[in-house]
Amino acid sequence: MPRWLPRAMVLALALVACFQLGSWAFHQLTGLLINVLIAFFLALAVEPAVSWMAARGLRRGFATFLVFLGVVIAGAGFITLMGSMLASQIVDMVEDFPDYLDKVISWINQTFHTDLSRVEVQDSLVHSDWLRKYVQNSASGVLDVSAQVLGGLFQLLTILLFSFYFAADGPRLRRALCSVLPPAKQAEVLRAWEIAVDKTGGYLYSRGLMALISGIAHYILLQALDVPYAPVLAVWVGLVSQFIPTIGTYLAGALPMLIAFTVDPWYALWVLIFVVLYQQFENYLLQPKLTAKSVDIHPAVAFGSVIAGTALLGAVGALVAIPAVATLQAFLGAYVKRYDVTDDPRVHGHRRRGGPPLVERARRALRGPNHPGAAAEAETRPEPDERR
Repeated sequence: MPRWLPRAMVLALALVACFQLGSWAFHQLTGLLINVLIAFFLALAVEPAVSWMAARGLRRGFATFLVFLGVVIAGAGFITLMGSMLASQIVDMVEDFPDYLDKVISWINQTFHTDLSRVEVQDSLVHSDWLRKYVQNSASGVLDVSAQVLGGLFQLLTILLFSFYFAADGPRLRRALCSVLPPAKQAEVLRAWEIAVDKTGGYLYSRGLMALISGIAHYILLQALDVPYAPVLAVWVGLVSQFIPTIGTYLAGALPMLIAFTVDPWYALWVLIFVVLYQQFENYLLQPKLTAKSVDIHPAVAFGSVIAGTALLGAVGALVAIPAVATLQAFLGAYVKRYDVTDDPRVHGHRRRGGPPLVERARRALRGPNHPGAAAEAETRPEPDERR
């Protein structure tokens, strides 16, 4: 046996063991890594506001605290408004349930010539095995729901804590990162960091401005139709339609349509028409003007990045996909050499016509070479260019 073989076997086994240990640790820490990624992008988003306040004399830690306090207050207010609206709707549904049940029973009796009564239906529902099993399963699932709520709150606090430290200690973090790199690499890292801050902050602020405009427009419509909870529904439409990619518009418009349907079915139709028209206005007029300087991404690239981010990281990937791709695009744009495009008609989508059009050729083929006038067409036809 060669002398190097035992040592190579031990080295190979050690590498396999290290790989297995690293893979196990990565899978165990996947949740923490995702939280850190969300916190990093949130810190990049609030970096412009924190830097602006710090440049005006406030301490960076206190400026970060004020920004996060505003975010927490806005989020808590939104959740409180939505919770009060849902609670009120549930109470109204429970109070109106007997009337709905009477209408359904009356329709069934008139249509199928039956003799049902509300008391019999209620007794059958109360004493049914299905309801008993449902109550038992719901009671056993309360602990699971409580555990999920507590886990979500802990995850939210973890993200806020990491993002606070990333934003408050941003200069120190950049200094620590650059201290282990040569000067040339330090300039590249700082440039990438600056681009990431600009693109992420611009994406968030442009989306926030579009959410404000969308909320005001939908509030005017809902208030004109006298739909209840118009302010809450307007805030819902603005936030969900802008910060949930791809399907946010449909999720945002579903709730106002449902509430408007309880008032008048025609109101739901008007809300649907307004949502579709406003979406076209936003896509073709409003969004290009607001995001031209902050997040200049082709719609197809944005849609593909959202799908890729969802496939990799789920909902988190869908949220951070667009600013991440915008940052990568801006960073690569500074190093990719570009050339002047030749003035060719094909660049503008025009084809070179080397012969008669397709319709004219088909017509000649159907008429044949012996039709009247073929000789005259042959005389007037231009000679082909031999250089082609």
